[in-house]
Amino acid sequence: MKNTSDRPVPLTRYAWLSIIAAIVTITLKAMAYILTGSVGMLSDAIESLVNLAAAIVALIALSILTRPANDEFTFGFSKVEYFSSGFEGGMILLAAASIVVSALPRLFRPVPLEQLGLGLILSVIASLINLGVALVLMRTGKRLNSITLEADARHLMTDVWTTGGVLIGIGLVWLTGFERLDPLIALAVAANILFTGYRLLARSGRGLMDAALPAEETAEVKSILDAYQTKGVRYHSLRSRQAAARKFMAVHLLVPGDWTVRQGHQLAEEIEINIIKAIPYSNIVTHIEPIEDPI
Repeated sequence: MKNTSDRPVPLTRYAWLSIIAAIVTITLKAMAYILTGSVGMLSDAIESLVNLAAAIVALIALSILTRPANDEFTFGFSKVEYFSSGFEGGMILLAAASIVVSALPRLFRPVPLEQLGLGLILSVIASLINLGVALVLMRTGKRLNSITLEADARHLMTDVWTTGGVLIGIGLVWLTGFERLDPLIALAVAANILFTGYRLLARSGRGLMDAALPAEETAEVKSILDAYQTKGVRYHSLRSRQAAARKFMAVHLLVPGDWTVRQGHQLAEEIEINIIKAIPYSNIVTHIEPIEDPI
């Protein structure tokens, strides 16, 4: 059995970056709402509160992730990332519901907006902060295969889209005087982030249910195994599952019955090393059987 599971970079530093960004943007957006009275800006501030809660959960999850495997959790703690990602998706849905609750009354009873210029400036600054942090988290999450960081990045990007929608709505209200645009834009933003939350929840659910590796990675493993057919080697019972960054596989290798134990072991070692090189953070278990009598 071979495996690679260690990540070279401590991921908690990125969770702290997300927490700091959330605190700053909450302050800016709350000030923008107080100045303008815009329900769109209120919905934006609510989502930033959710960002803070999600970032704290991500920090906890990434701290647990670094713990070494033990007698109770022999495969390590990588699945904790699915809980964090699921929480993130749930928080996004909660933010969308809060936006709807805040926007609907204003749709029927519009309220004039005030001090829009300063409010818009504060919201733009907050949005740029979130955009920068989201890009850093997304790039790092993809590079290190962390679904927690990717989920946090997607959440922050929904915040950026929320702010963008709010700013467009407020700008149109300013230009046209049509005050119902403010809650209408807020509702449109809520619908958009609902979809993001659903995708995160679906991904977390698949991971907790031990879904197989993506088709392209499975094809890569099969390609490596098929290359040994010229040596009289076959295989069956290839299975896989993914626990966040870590990937687990098992396969039965069918070799000529007159091979020695040493030959079979060397073959298994060679195949495991080739698969690990092709699939980062992977763990593979091979079982040798005589090709004349597969079980």
